[in-house]
Amino acid sequence: MKQTNYHLFDFMDFDPTLQRDEALWKAYAPSNIIEHEGDIHIDLPFQRQLHQEDMAPDTSAAPRTYTLVIRAYGPRILRLFITMVGDVMAESDEMLQMQVGRTPLHLDGTDIIDEQGAKRGAIDLGDLPLDHWSDLLPPPQPAPRITFYPDGDMRKPVTLSDDHFSPPRYDALPIGFVSSGGDDHFATERATISFECNADECFSGTGERFRKMDLSGQTFQLKNQDGQGVNNRRCYKNIPFYLSNRQYGVFYHTSDYCKLSLADHSTRSVQFLCDRATLDVFVIGGISPEQVLYGYRQLTGFPSMPPLWSFGVWMSRMTYFSAEEVEDICHRLREEHYPCDVIHLDTGWFRKDWLCEWKFNPERFPDPEGFIRRLGEQGFKVSLWQLPYVAQGAEQLAEAKAHRYIGPLLSEQASEGSNFSALDYAGTIDFTNPEATAWYQGLLRQLLDMGVKCIKTDFGENIHLDAVYHAMEPRRLNNLYALLYQKAAYDVTKEVTGDGIIWARAGWAGCQRYPLHWGGDSASTWAGMAGSLRGGLHLGLSGFAFWSHDVPGFHSLPDFMNSPVDENVYVRWTQFGVFTSHIRYHGTSKREPWHYPAIAPIVKRWWRLRYRLLPYIIEESQRACKSGMPLLQALLLRHPYDKQCWHIDDEYYFGKEFLVCPVMNSQGRRDIYLPEGQWVDFFTGERWEGDRWHYDVETPLERMPVFVRPGATIKFYPDDVDSTDEMDLEKSQWWKITKDYKGYPI
Repeated sequence: MKQTNYHLFDFMDFDPTLQRDEALWKAYAPSNIIEHEGDIHIDLPFQRQLHQEDMAPDTSAAPRTYTLVIRAYGPRILRLFITMVGDVMAESDEMLQMQVGRTPLHLDGTDIIDEQGAKRGAIDLGDLPLDHWSDLLPPPQPAPRITFYPDGDMRKPVTLSDDHFSPPRYDALPIGFVSSGGDDHFATERATISFECNADECFSGTGERFRKMDLSGQTFQLKNQDGQGVNNRRCYKNIPFYLSNRQYGVFYHTSDYCKLSLADHSTRSVQFLCDRATLDVFVIGGISPEQVLYGYRQLTGFPSMPPLWSFGVWMSRMTYFSAEEVEDICHRLREEHYPCDVIHLDTGWFRKDWLCEWKFNPERFPDPEGFIRRLGEQGFKVSLWQLPYVAQGAEQLAEAKAHRYIGPLLSEQASEGSNFSALDYAGTIDFTNPEATAWYQGLLRQLLDMGVKCIKTDFGENIHLDAVYHAMEPRRLNNLYALLYQKAAYDVTKEVTGDGIIWARAGWAGCQRYPLHWGGDSASTWAGMAGSLRGGLHLGLSGFAFWSHDVPGFHSLPDFMNSPVDENVYVRWTQFGVFTSHIRYHGTSKREPWHYPAIAPIVKRWWRLRYRLLPYIIEESQRACKSGMPLLQALLLRHPYDKQCWHIDDEYYFGKEFLVCPVMNSQGRRDIYLPEGQWVDFFTGERWEGDRWHYDVETPLERMPVFVRPGATIKFYPDDVDSTDEMDLEKSQWWKITKDYKGYPI
């Protein structure tokens, strides 16, 4: 659709030719307000608008009234619910895992008060002040003037937005919906809600967003799809949640396709459009971003703690093709003392590359149980790739079709099922069907019983939309699919192995409960590294504690499979990877460090540092599972009132002690911002002043700028090891950053 600069068309997805039989309905001022069982019910009349560019009420149509329900959860969360299609306000579902109880609300005149006496909202029913001068334009249409104080803090109101230039020229509606089919066949299709925003308001979150830190001035389609890299507007992990620098956040509880405009269509409004005419909105307050994120996790679930071995180095490429090849690589890793815990087999362990049948190739992996056992004896855990689609040539296809374990297609496809697209496959496993879920878990259980430790739950962003699923319409299932898919794999892995872990790419609200997730198919370039970091920071601002990425990027450029990896990129990405929650080497060409002899000694030293840091990483991970903090922390999480930090997306805190500044260029130089206070270079011991920029700082390839505070105490492991099997965390010691600290000799 071409831009028209009319809110009615551009944001509300109207047909600019006005040929579709559809109508816009705008919420008017409340007609009734009551208390009901601890909630506040507000009846809102909706007035149909004329079918034209400029908005104006269609007085030939009778208003339709729907009830806005306001409900409180604890002292910091308000819920706004209104439906035009008869949906029920659920207290639990796949997304919602409520860990906060309801708080009764009551009315004091037109103020909304909780049981502690805090004011949580206000409804303005008064007349607007006027100084009449002209009848040139009609008066504004009535609007619900409602302000919310999610945590009772009157200094940060969240107010419905009735945003317009003139009465006919609206930029945002407080609440509205779209109907189709005319009066005789009335149907609702989509609904919108908008909040006012400040001129200098900044936003973050919304999922693994490969964008700058402040997302204001942007509109996002919250529809999961294959991101195809980390430098575009497509997104593997859309999360219908944003965080504001005014210390509140909003979670839109839906799996429907939706759209979020953060001060874009209008700099005065945050606008949300849902493809279903139900709005279920949680407004979360707090004194800090961490507290807001804690509230979000109270609604959708807290991350679980991955096993110790998962924090070690993962080695992979696309792909290994035989047990002999894998064992040779593992032997060399041990012989040359490159510490490593996980060997990952990507697409090549099946009968045919990419033909996922959940079975080892009998010629190239003749004894899978023995193969896995031998690797385990050397301290290696095995991870396996697979996906949630059944290919045309798969041996399970007939069974899957017969029992409807895959959603039956409405039109058959002729593709053989190759790669990179769900639609290449014969069908999508239907996780809305409990029998299909149990069947899929049975396929994984056979592998886990052999000794496999982790399943890579690749794909899941796209499903077959031209299919029939057991319990949900395809378009409503698309975004939620990642959650159902990952839960199925996580649960069976935890049951069989005792370790709760997967390696996942797609995401939606609630997926943070099933770690861990990685950043998808980044390019092996500086831009790929920068995009990956941005995605990880925004994902951490969307409720996720754990996140990883392919070191040193997944694919090559300009030749996707065959261009060589730049050695500087390999080293700098390694340094970045050491200071993220998990570190995996993977990609379309050689990833083992000995293929790059000029830099292999540097890489080995950084891997050894990674293992020295594991006691610290474990402690910080346990903290991240219980709080609102991710392990990879955008600076704004720690310095929410430092305006600089809402615009910095190439530095981060790694846990509470390390401030990390990756170098992402071949010149080995970068600008560094240090927040207030004193800082110490972790590698040199040099003292730095904070609350300022340090420009054009040069860093040799062997080092990366990493800072700690004077007085910090960092838990570390005192010995070099080849895997976590050799570690006894009781032997951990502490680095103390005293005035005599001279740095860590990397």
